[in-house]
Amino acid sequence: MDYQLMAYVAAGLIAGIVGGVFLRKLLVEGHAADINTQGKKILETAISEAKQVKKENLLKAKEAAYKQKQLASDEIRKEKHDLKEEVNRLGQKKGALKKEWLAFDKRKEEQDGQFDVVKRQQQAVAEKNKEADLLIGKQRIQLEKISGVSQDEAKKMLMESLESEARMDAAKRLARIENEMKMEADRKGKNILALAISRYAGDYVADKTVSMVPLPSDEMKGRIIGREGRNIRAIEAATGIDIIIDDTPEAVILSGFNPVRREIARLALLQLINDGRIHPARIEEVVEKVTKELDGVMNEAGEQATFDVGAHGVHADLIHILGRLKYRTSYGQNVLQHSLEVAFLCGIMAAELGIDVKVAKRAGLLHDIGKAVDHEVEGSHAIIGRDLARKYGESEEVVYAIGAHHEDEPPQSVLDVLVQAADALSGARPGARKEMLQSYVKRLEDLEAIATAFDGVEKSYAIQAGRDLRIIVDSQKVKDGEATLLSQDIAKSIEEKLTYPGQIRVTVIRETRAVQYAK
Repeated sequence: MDYQLMAYVAAGLIAGIVGGVFLRKLLVEGHAADINTQGKKILETAISEAKQVKKENLLKAKEAAYKQKQLASDEIRKEKHDLKEEVNRLGQKKGALKKEWLAFDKRKEEQDGQFDVVKRQQQAVAEKNKEADLLIGKQRIQLEKISGVSQDEAKKMLMESLESEARMDAAKRLARIENEMKMEADRKGKNILALAISRYAGDYVADKTVSMVPLPSDEMKGRIIGREGRNIRAIEAATGIDIIIDDTPEAVILSGFNPVRREIARLALLQLINDGRIHPARIEEVVEKVTKELDGVMNEAGEQATFDVGAHGVHADLIHILGRLKYRTSYGQNVLQHSLEVAFLCGIMAAELGIDVKVAKRAGLLHDIGKAVDHEVEGSHAIIGRDLARKYGESEEVVYAIGAHHEDEPPQSVLDVLVQAADALSGARPGARKEMLQSYVKRLEDLEAIATAFDGVEKSYAIQAGRDLRIIVDSQKVKDGEATLLSQDIAKSIEEKLTYPGQIRVTVIRETRAVQYAK
């Protein structure tokens, strides 16, 4: 029974296996058929899409070829148009050249005709020169017969006469040049000495180089001196100013040529006296504080001056230097006020002359800027001021006007002369500088008296505040050549007999009047 069951099972398994194999074969054959069908469809689709892509690419290629053809046609048209325009231009140039060539031919013909005329004139002149030479020769022979002197002898006599006259003239000129050189050397020597003395704190300028500080009592002098002089040494070291304590009651004197330092010392000493605490540490503190305050005051003064004049864009350092002129005087005249006055005078005259008023005012304001530091730098204040203005970016015309306002450099423009004139007007007018009216009038009278004392002088007039002396002489007594000598003699006499600031111009005027009466 078991064997039979196993046999049935085995037969069933075999039958199942065979059926499965058969069934799988049927499935595979069916699937292959489907695959073939799908492959045909995919191939047909690919062929169709390839035809479509080919068609589209062909259309694109045709379109690109059409565009290229259009571009080529446009370029050809443009080149044809440019070529046509170039041909037209060449034709116009050809016409112009043809006209110029015809004009050239015409000018050449005219010049050839003029050349022929000139050639004929030259020939005529040559013939006339020959005739003149013949006439001169005949006249020379006649003159030799009349005078009894040959041509060579006449030349020798003439040369000897000319040589003698030349020697006499050279001797006169040499003597005149020597006199002028002596006078010029004497004048320049005096000016240089005066400048050197004015730059040094001497006795005769004591009123311009000292300041007096009042004291509440003479006991304060001892406190200012301090134990073993330590306070007064501290003040002098901090300010650079000498403190003079003498028998002057209730006052001390500050001496120094630098006006800014002297003002710092004066203000610091006043604060120390009012405060009552006077010792080296406090002195240094007060001097530093006063220095800062004074810097602010000078800056404000410089800014106000530039604002009043209308000078914009001035360098800050130059404004500060300009403010220092507030504490600088020249012949008793405040230099900052003098600079403002010169600026306004320059502006007025510039407006009359039709030149730039702003530039003229700027040059006038800065013309004495060198006086703020002339005790610190070697050289004249005009050259120092010129270098400062150039350093801080001023225009070259302003720079040169500053350097030329005292003729340290020769004037080259109207502005240079304008600043010179305004400076002279501001400084020379009566009352501008500290000078008693009586001494001013006395100096003018002395000038006129010196000139009138010379022989041949009819009248003399001192003008321009005594800087210009006009002398009228008798034309019968003084000849033209003697007028120059007379002016030199009068100038020399003034230098020997008078003391005066700056220079005095002596002008001798000689005129001849012919008078007749109609009856």
